[in-house]
Amino acid sequence: MTQTLFERYLAPARRHSAIWRLAAGLLLSGLVYLVWLSAIFAALRLIAGPDGARAWGGALLAPDRPWPALLLLGSFLGMAAGPVLAVRLLHRRTAATLLGPRRRLLRHFALAAALVLAVAAVPLGAWMLVYDPVPNLPVAIWLAFLPLAVPGVLLQTLAEELVFRGYLLQQLAVRFGWRLAWMVAPSLLFGALHYDAAADPALTWLLMGGAALFGILAADLTAATGSLGAAWGFHFANNVVALLILATRDTITGLALWTTPYGTADAPDLFWLVSIDAGAMLGAWALLRRVLRR
Repeated sequence: MTQTLFERYLAPARRHSAIWRLAAGLLLSGLVYLVWLSAIFAALRLIAGPDGARAWGGALLAPDRPWPALLLLGSFLGMAAGPVLAVRLLHRRTAATLLGPRRRLLRHFALAAALVLAVAAVPLGAWMLVYDPVPNLPVAIWLAFLPLAVPGVLLQTLAEELVFRGYLLQQLAVRFGWRLAWMVAPSLLFGALHYDAAADPALTWLLMGGAALFGILAADLTAATGSLGAAWGFHFANNVVALLILATRDTITGLALWTTPYGTADAPDLFWLVSIDAGAMLGAWALLRRVLRR
């Protein structure tokens, strides 16, 4: 059953699967993303002037206020548009084929998001027994921005899923049957994109490893269910916690209710913190695999 679902998910990608099409599609996706980012900065320059645009650029590098954080999330629209255009122009198929069947997509998204949020409450509660969260946004302001922040996280996570568990996974899987190609390679790339030059080197490697592990688990959920729903819900719930509830200081904190009392350069008990996060991630994945079999 699992293999059948995965094969159905891959079927639309088989017709125009030449490797040059994938290379051109990735190039097109990168170009679309750059054009969208350029359009954002051109609009900022037009509205706020050169000095204002530079100030916004600095704010986007360290988005510790709500509007820059929202703009950063909105920038992922360009990332989402890239694979959508690539499959239409180069692979002669619709964007819906990146997502999988709509009913399964929505059902598995809701199930995964709810389950991951429930699992995340356990380590989050345990963390609060050890550390004191630092209040970030007043509750009233946090609630006021929530109707914009939640769609922003939906967009950001969908964009990354479309690229890594949608376009890349499908096109690599139909060309190469082995999991190293379609599951591990995109996940390593996903992890590498989480490199932070400003962070402590040990933390950076741990964070990159955690992101790569997440990518592997999300790819497995996609293969098991034949849609992006479970992986997207998994990703969305993780990022809701990390961006909207408890953000690490000196990262994307502009929409968070609380921040940690430490940043990426001075995190205490580094190994244990990352290990607990990884354990919660693995636990949520295992529960999802069990539930989705039914």
